[in-house]
Amino acid sequence: MAKKVSAKKAAAEAQEAQVILRPEVDQAIEKRLVALYTLQCVDSEIDKIRIIRGELPQAVQDLEDEVAGLDTRIENYTAEIKETEAAIKARNAEIVDHGEQIKKYQKQQENVRNNREYESLNKEVEFQTLEIELCERKNKEGQAHVKELKQHIEAAKLLKENRLKDLDAKREELTSITAETEKDEARLAEKSKEQAQYIDDRYLAGYKRIRESARNGLAVVQIDRGSCGGCFSSIPPQRQMEIKMHKKVIVCENCGRILVDDDIAAKAKAHLES
Repeated sequence: MAKKVSAKKAAAEAQEAQVILRPEVDQAIEKRLVALYTLQCVDSEIDKIRIIRGELPQAVQDLEDEVAGLDTRIENYTAEIKETEAAIKARNAEIVDHGEQIKKYQKQQENVRNNREYESLNKEVEFQTLEIELCERKNKEGQAHVKELKQHIEAAKLLKENRLKDLDAKREELTSITAETEKDEARLAEKSKEQAQYIDDRYLAGYKRIRESARNGLAVVQIDRGSCGGCFSSIPPQRQMEIKMHKKVIVCENCGRILVDDDIAAKAKAHLES
């Protein structure tokens, strides 16, 4: 008789323990949590698409800026060449003038009346000769500079040609990815909108606020080995039990993200697959 009583008592305790382990859930809260996690999964997929596509437009923009910069550089070099060549031409004209002045002074030397006049004219000839030498030296430097600038232009043109090839490839890649992802993004955006209608405005506003402040866009995260799936801070066992009960929306005390258990995550994924 004592054994029968003990057996009944053990069965009652086991049943009580089972009730504790499997607490009654609030169906409305559970649906809300499933909708929130489903919404998070959908929005995360949209984020991935935008990240992949988002890097390409930036790469295209960088290449376009670099090509524009090379065009400006080539224009500046070309303008500098024209300016230098104009200066060389002007100095060539000066050299001719100085040569004429030398001829004039040398002719005057033939008719001088004394040494003083001769020395004075001789100094003028020397001065004009020095001016010619100065102009020739500057012209030589200018010609070397023009040669150097032309080399820079050729290098810039070659670099521009390579960058244009890269730009065409990136534009083609962007067009291809945009064509591939537009339909997926539109489908996911429709699913996101669909899930949002099952969530109260208060919770939806909180969800959006958390997503905006989170670096990775995660507002609803799954418990991972007793820790928050967002900030990885440890969650007390009692808190974990409350999350599994699905009686209220619970957030991480450290990062403020909404926490869900494996059951909610599995139902959300099943809902998405269906």
